[in-house]
Amino acid sequence: MRDLDVLTGFASTIHLKGEEECGVQLLENLGAQRKKHASRLYKEAIRLRSSLHKDLKHASSIVAKLLQEKASVSKADTRTADTMAAAAKLSAGLATPRQLGRKTLHPYRLKVKGLRNVLQMADSAVRSKFVDDLGQVKDAIGEWHDWEELVSIARKVLDHGKECALQGELKRIVDQKYENALGVSEKLRKTYLRNARPVRKGASASSQKVPGPAVCEATSLFFE
Repeated sequence: MRDLDVLTGFASTIHLKGEEECGVQLLENLGAQRKKHASRLYKEAIRLRSSLHKDLKHASSIVAKLLQEKASVSKADTRTADTMAAAAKLSAGLATPRQLGRKTLHPYRLKVKGLRNVLQMADSAVRSKFVDDLGQVKDAIGEWHDWEELVSIARKVLDHGKECALQGELKRIVDQKYENALGVSEKLRKTYLRNARPVRKGASASSQKVPGPAVCEATSLFFE
């Protein structure tokens, strides 16, 4: 549902003279897909309504239990240590793959998003430029991926083939979004990763990247 709303918003911004019919055709297809998904969602909500109602009735007791656990210093310390470990592991993942491209950029976004989500659990993470930069990368890759999906749908729906100016415009936009996403991702790695020290004499330090001081500083927010 959310994805189709985003794609519809993108498609509605493109107005090419002589391609009005293609534009309407694409929007109608997106609308039909959304209607189908909404119908499925409604049926599933009806099916689960009874069980969800029971779960909501127990919500107060669940919240009370969570608050009681939070009051325990030892448990809180354990959770902080676990979260710190998770953040460190996810930070190390920013160095892979060595080269980003069309096939690896979206999986890389999942790493960036996961790390950002963990770091945002720290109250003081709002002060971190690293967290902000992770968000910029996440959004840029996500936007490119959404436009890619729109291009894929247009290829299946529109029948003008290579002569379709709308498809040509979509391709131009998706290439632009890709270059932007790749650029901010590489800038993130250049800014926050550094060359590892050689593990043996004569080894190349540039062969491996590891999180730099700024990343370590961001993850240390959990101990404040």
